[in-house]
Amino acid sequence: MHSINRRQVVCLSAAALLLPKTALAHHGWSSFDDKTPIYLQGRASKVSWRNPHVEIMLALPKGLALPADLAQRSLPAQAAPVDGPDLLKRAKLPAKAHATWEVELAPLPRMQAWQIAEFPAGTEIAVIGYGLADPNAKPVLRAEYLWLAGKTYALRSAPA
Repeated sequence: MHSINRRQVVCLSAAALLLPKTALAHHGWSSFDDKTPIYLQGRASKVSWRNPHVEIMLALPKGLALPADLAQRSLPAQAAPVDGPDLLKRAKLPAKAHATWEVELAPLPRMQAWQIAEFPAGTEIAVIGYGLADPNAKPVLRAEYLWLAGKTYALRSAPA
């Protein structure tokens, strides 16, 4: 039987400390409330294109309201038959009035498949997704749909 010596333990421990904080802090999708879709719109105050997915900090305007046409918006073909229209109809504004939300978009390969170019801070976007299930958690949204520069992207699917 092979035993691990003290030096190996120290090296493995040091390596674990060097792991990116995002990998250690990443939560599974099960921590999100997938029964209540939330609509957010605002300006990206910070944009991070990195693994495990693109993250933005979204600054919401005062007086955010649901768009009148939200339930009628067209969706990418592969999203429409699944749950897209229902999600748009059920979307609500956040229950708590946070000025800034952390929004988790898709992984980098899916963003590239959709041909979504890296956008800078200050870009206006809208998203529908799910917030964390814990009502006392920080404001984080897992985005299902992204509206950017006049286009709609279904982030949990690949382009048709």
